[in-house]
Amino acid sequence: MDPIKTFVSLLALIDPLAIVPFFISLTAAFTKEERARTIRVAAITVPLVVTITALLGDRIISFLGISVEAFQVGGGIIMLLMALEMMKAEIGPTRNTAAETHEAESRASIAVVPLAIPLLTGPATISTVIIYANRAKHWYEYGYIIGSGIIIGLLTYITFKASGKIAKVLGVTGINIATRIMGLLLAALAADFIITGVVAMVPALHK
Repeated sequence: MDPIKTFVSLLALIDPLAIVPFFISLTAAFTKEERARTIRVAAITVPLVVTITALLGDRIISFLGISVEAFQVGGGIIMLLMALEMMKAEIGPTRNTAAETHEAESRASIAVVPLAIPLLTGPATISTVIIYANRAKHWYEYGYIIGSGIIIGLLTYITFKASGKIAKVLGVTGINIATRIMGLLLAALAADFIITGVVAMVPALHK
């Protein structure tokens, strides 16, 4: 398992920079203390979701009787849909629906839902973590996944903490450009996931 590829794919999926406009909108009426608490909880939730998924996700799909290959193809399709949305600089329904956004606007606390889940760690992130965890053969490879989650959680904290400055410096155009670049990387990773999954399924189809 390539630790750099693992980190880049999870960073492209979680992509806290793309969530900055959403974060600013949802916390516009928050006090300084409320915003700080929201940032802390969201930043902690991200590595928690990654860690729990890495340790338990493989057992869950085994319990449900889903093959890893089929799960990989399905996860790759979700990743591809998200990548297409990102290349259009949109937060589409694969992350958050309009109804969920409306509900979030009326919540007193938005740190865990919908900020951390599903905006940051949605279905594509969870499926990707499960696939990487299934490929892990040694304890340190699980460490790559969990470590990536911790680093991205830290980056999430820094990004949201500096969200006001980021919005002023980059503006909507700058954030959209960065989101499109991450979307392009994610599309390539999604294609790799789908092709690998289909190739692995082909021998089984001939039995």
